[in-house]
Amino acid sequence: MAEEQVHDEKIVVGVDGSEQSRRALRWAVRQARFTHALVEAVMAWEPPFSGWGGAVAVAEEAKLADLAHAALAENVEKAVGAQPPVTIKLRVGEGSPAWVLLGAAREQASLLVLGHRGLGGFTGAMLGSVGQYCVQHAPCPVVVVRDSAS
Repeated sequence: MAEEQVHDEKIVVGVDGSEQSRRALRWAVRQARFTHALVEAVMAWEPPFSGWGGAVAVAEEAKLADLAHAALAENVEKAVGAQPPVTIKLRVGEGSPAWVLLGAAREQASLLVLGHRGLGGFTGAMLGSVGQYCVQHAPCPVVVVRDSAS
């Protein structure tokens, strides 16, 4: 997205399409400007449940991954514009959001950034289930970004 550079640090940020995740992405971009870090925006996707034990066809999985990548790119642009001030790498992964985020963080992330809650769950929760799991199991420091109204 921005001009490719060598970075000493990597900030992983979870993006799920919620306003909270876009707020977390904006926070991560501001932090990356201070630390000259790469931002890796991560979105997880899971194949739909088949109900009969059958697997989703490989072609369908590729289509789902492409849709997730397009949704991630759209959310990044919505959050920080078409020309962000730092390098942002897009990454989509198959699996539960917590596992995908922790997998990305294990690849030498200096920081994991999350919104305080995503699309699912209880809107009044102090911290969503993905955030709670990541805070407990991350291999690096975790920042949970809350909105000003919370």
